[in-house]
Amino acid sequence: MFRRANGCCEYCRSQAQFAVQSFSIEHIVPRSVGGKAELDNLAFACQGCNNHKYTFTQARDSVSGVVVRLYDPRRESWREHFSWNGDFTLILGLSATDRATVEALQLNRAPLVKLRWLLYQAAEHPPMDAE
Repeated sequence: MFRRANGCCEYCRSQAQFAVQSFSIEHIVPRSVGGKAELDNLAFACQGCNNHKYTFTQARDSVSGVVVRLYDPRRESWREHFSWNGDFTLILGLSATDRATVEALQLNRAPLVKLRWLLYQAAEHPPMDAE
């Protein structure tokens, strides 16, 4: 899992090497709603994203007001759904699904934004695969 995810959370792109908490294997479709413990339903996630996602598979897009499914890192490419702002501190969702994911998983929570800024200053962020 770690290798497949290039050592990063598959949602917020936080790098495990700089994390203060261990990462976990997250069920994209939770087992409580029928998700299987199979590779195509598992994602490498930081504790923050895993906790915020919990058992959710959908969230409301704040722009359209529509309830949409959350981003699926097994079936979708991060680069096609998200981008960085100019200083690489904020993740921007490119569609309703992506905006809802950013909000539901709180991909721009304050500690992450601060860490991204520090890592960017040290030329350690963004991860190469998410530029």
